[in-house]
Amino acid sequence: MPLDLPDSEAPTDVELDRTAGLTLHWADGTTSHFGLEELRRNCPCAECRGLREQGLVVGPKPRSLLPFTAIDAELVGGWGLTINWSDGHGTGIFAWSILRAWQTPAPAPTPEDELPDESGPKSQAR
Repeated sequence: MPLDLPDSEAPTDVELDRTAGLTLHWADGTTSHFGLEELRRNCPCAECRGLREQGLVVGPKPRSLLPFTAIDAELVGGWGLTINWSDGHGTGIFAWSILRAWQTPAPAPTPEDELPDESGPKSQAR
């Protein structure tokens, strides 16, 4: 049975910081950033989906003494990438369409955001 994923344009740049996260730059100028634990806990593979459906934690255990990192990542055709994790997992394929859908757009600036603050410095009570 073929895998049926919606099409999405690939990002123009993919940056994996093995200790911090994944940053994608899209052709429309949007930048998406995903933390490593966020990606690992939301791995789209069948095994991880099944664990989440049972209410189990996916990925590194909260009290693990080992540092959690991404070992490496590989492009999967033109439609996504797979990440190999320090916990030994590496079967999830993160399709560009999934990552694009997961992105949280930054709120558009309002006219008030662009006005200088004329009230002067704020004092802080201690």
